[in-house]
Amino acid sequence: MEQFASTWKVFVGECPNAEIVDRPGLSIRWNASSFPFWHAVFITEQVADAEALEARIHNASEYMRMKSEIGLLWVCEDYLGGPAQESLQSIIAKEKFEPALTATGMAGDILPLTCLSHSALRVERVTERNQLIAYADINSEAYGFPIEWGRSGLGESKLWKTAFYSYLGYEGNRPVSAATAVVNDGIVFLALVATRPDVQHKGYAEVIVRHALQAAHEATGLTRTVLHASDAGLPVYRRVGYRKTCKILAYRLAGSD
Repeated sequence: MEQFASTWKVFVGECPNAEIVDRPGLSIRWNASSFPFWHAVFITEQVADAEALEARIHNASEYMRMKSEIGLLWVCEDYLGGPAQESLQSIIAKEKFEPALTATGMAGDILPLTCLSHSALRVERVTERNQLIAYADINSEAYGFPIEWGRSGLGESKLWKTAFYSYLGYEGNRPVSAATAVVNDGIVFLALVATRPDVQHKGYAEVIVRHALQAAHEATGLTRTVLHASDAGLPVYRRVGYRKTCKILAYRLAGSD
């Protein structure tokens, strides 16, 4: 979770007027785009006391209710012990949050990797704005967001075209799959892996993931990599070599869409 929040600081901090705040047990990463993933509040320390957990979630709720953008509260279930874990769902309901998604923290000292080829997929690094727009659109389609949300969060970024190892996979001339490896705090963080819904289950995700990770390794020599995986992505990441480390729950304010 610390690496999650640290990498999100990089993502969000590129944007003007970003709000990056670290409070005891709570980290805020927020900017003015409409991309929901760039609006995040993380519980970043272990807590066993139910009252302490309630105070943190209440503080998150107060902050998020002041914002017009949709955001997510991220809770690592493994950080919660005893009474805090038992009380989580009642506190979430009291503060009027609702489940948004479940993720699995994964890690591994798995680099270097063998890059795979696919007869129907051409892989290119993202270096131009039109490629980054395509990258944003793929993520919007995969996560069910309006197209403009992804473009708002990624379209004008410089980091995604220069400092990060962002890759697109093309089926013919159509960009259909995307993945990015980010070097931060001595690890390689894999982020925003997505494939357009109409071409999923063809093996494209593993191809693009391996290219992004290997590029980061070749540039830095780093061997450790971390990510938070959707349920759909778990089989891909297991094949690459990641192992599960924790369960992460994301909540949104009830009624936000």
